[in-house]
Amino acid sequence: MKQGATVETDGTRFTVWSGAAAQVDVCLFDDSGNQSDRIALEPGEYGFRSAFVAGVGAGTRYGLRTDGDYDPARGRWFDPDKLLVDPYATRLDRPFRYDPALAARRGEGGDTAPLMPKAIVEPPLAEVPRRPPRWRDGGLIYELSVRAFTMRHPEVPSKKRGTLAALAEPAVIDHLTKLKVSAVELMPITAWIDERHLPPLGLSNAWGYNPVAFMALDPRLAPSGLAELAEVTARLHDAGIGVILDVVFNHTGESDEFGPTLSLRGLDARAYFRHRWEGDHWSLVNDTGTGNTLACDHPATQRLVLDSLRHFVRCAGVDGFRFDLAPILGRTEQGFDPGAKLMRKIVEDPVLGDRVLIAEPWDIGPDGYQLGRFPAPFLEWNDRYRDDVRRFWRGDSGGLGSLATRLAGSSDVFDGKSTRSVNFLAAHDGMTLADLTAYEHKHNEANGEQNRDGHNENISWNNGQEGASDDRAVLAARRRDVRALLATLFASRGAIMLTAGDEFGRTQRGNNNAYAQDNELTWLDWEGRDRKLEDYVAALSALRHKLSAFGETSFLSGDERPDGSADVRWLRPDGTEMTLADWETSDNRCMAMVLSGTTWGEGLAVLVNGSDERVLFHMPSVVAASVVGGGQELVATERGVEVPARSVAFHATEAPTMEKRT
Repeated sequence: MKQGATVETDGTRFTVWSGAAAQVDVCLFDDSGNQSDRIALEPGEYGFRSAFVAGVGAGTRYGLRTDGDYDPARGRWFDPDKLLVDPYATRLDRPFRYDPALAARRGEGGDTAPLMPKAIVEPPLAEVPRRPPRWRDGGLIYELSVRAFTMRHPEVPSKKRGTLAALAEPAVIDHLTKLKVSAVELMPITAWIDERHLPPLGLSNAWGYNPVAFMALDPRLAPSGLAELAEVTARLHDAGIGVILDVVFNHTGESDEFGPTLSLRGLDARAYFRHRWEGDHWSLVNDTGTGNTLACDHPATQRLVLDSLRHFVRCAGVDGFRFDLAPILGRTEQGFDPGAKLMRKIVEDPVLGDRVLIAEPWDIGPDGYQLGRFPAPFLEWNDRYRDDVRRFWRGDSGGLGSLATRLAGSSDVFDGKSTRSVNFLAAHDGMTLADLTAYEHKHNEANGEQNRDGHNENISWNNGQEGASDDRAVLAARRRDVRALLATLFASRGAIMLTAGDEFGRTQRGNNNAYAQDNELTWLDWEGRDRKLEDYVAALSALRHKLSAFGETSFLSGDERPDGSADVRWLRPDGTEMTLADWETSDNRCMAMVLSGTTWGEGLAVLVNGSDERVLFHMPSVVAASVVGGGQELVATERGVEVPARSVAFHATEAPTMEKRT
């Protein structure tokens, strides 16, 4: 049965699911926000309730109310004073704003209608033509916060800054095209609410990972609703760029037992949220760290998730989804199940099955770390990659073998013959790429929690001085390390991800948990950006885009082919094959990864020098000019290539395959 508000001839049908409410009403509101009518929905089969309301058409504002048992200890929160947002609402008239009255117990807080956004009845939404996803294997995913990305962009009209519409501006598309972005990954854009502790601190949620309505875009980002996303997606598609939505189907902003009643809690909390029996009462399971966890093994929750995903594909043409805390999708009473029904339904769905699907493969619940266990075709954020690459460039000993494994696709993590890795060095959550080389410790004082929040171990280093510096040597070392990190990322097998602004040196001044900083700490500084670093990243991306070796997903194995060639050779600086002893030597920090069979008809040597000295690499058939040298002086002679300390260089080799050496 179709849920939500459906415009029909001469009126609108409202359909809602609740398996436990004694009564569900739809309430209509005039343009001034006054309740003008209240209609009881008639019970039907399987918990569905419905009513046709004559004379109601597109543009009408509405909300829901429920009544029944009020017993939070039994997971029952029915309270007719709480106006609820329809979970199938596709548009809201204003953003959510936290108020303590939203969390008041029944009979204590009064009518919440004046505090709540109202859903807007929309006419049938037009479906966009169905096309294959804009995506290429090994592509560059560009993670961005819609608001932070353009709030300070001088070439975006002021009225569009911070909105979805800004992403269609020529200056923005030119930047994405310059970087050869395969797909933008938009941090959550559906309507969210601030966590209750933020308003007293004068802070607000800047990231959107606290959703209430799964189908309705946040009015701050998309004042015109879904049409805005559809238009932006079309413009990005015209430029060859896909759109991936970061979606949060693991919890809602209704939080723990002290949180607000906004939607699912008031409709049927026991069905939509996981509960655990604790002696004499039911308590909310908190596998997310946010106070509640969606029950993705319940049919009602599965319907809501699938319908929400289909909504964005059919009506906006998006190319895929990144699932926040994705093990929740597969959690059952027995724990995480990689074959769980909801994940099977997503993969097998005729609308969703061909989309790009990306899992963040961990949550904080029991057995919550599931990297490598999601079913194909799910790609997975690979934090093993992030940590091993950081450790190598920080200077930790014994990391050369781990670095090679990550460059080759992380075969120790993923089963089969192909990698499903999304390789990344930094993301929205954690330090920026530039801050990794400038701060040894987190600096989250601005978050108002005495620097207690956020991870304590960031695998970061400061190059001799904590934070901002005017020491030329310190600054040069930081620039060198950032370029080495970036070169490593772009030389890796599998998809890669870059967070917006890391290509030009964005900083959050050491804040590694900037979710509550909707201000210039997180807004990208376009005028002050490091354009040389940006050009370097563009050159790396152009190289990666050009070479077929970086568009393949099979693991680099080094196995010899019938013709004597191999997909990769791992060589020492003297040009001989790496041995087991070389890999196990703790202070060995140099190697060459030589790829063959590229579209150039050449090989490519990726020369890694993690030592503190310039190193001569004796490479076969070296072409005199480097492809990308990290902006540092490189010396190529008949003997080989001199690679500066702590850097990565790329060099073409004349032969299509590399002769195996002993």
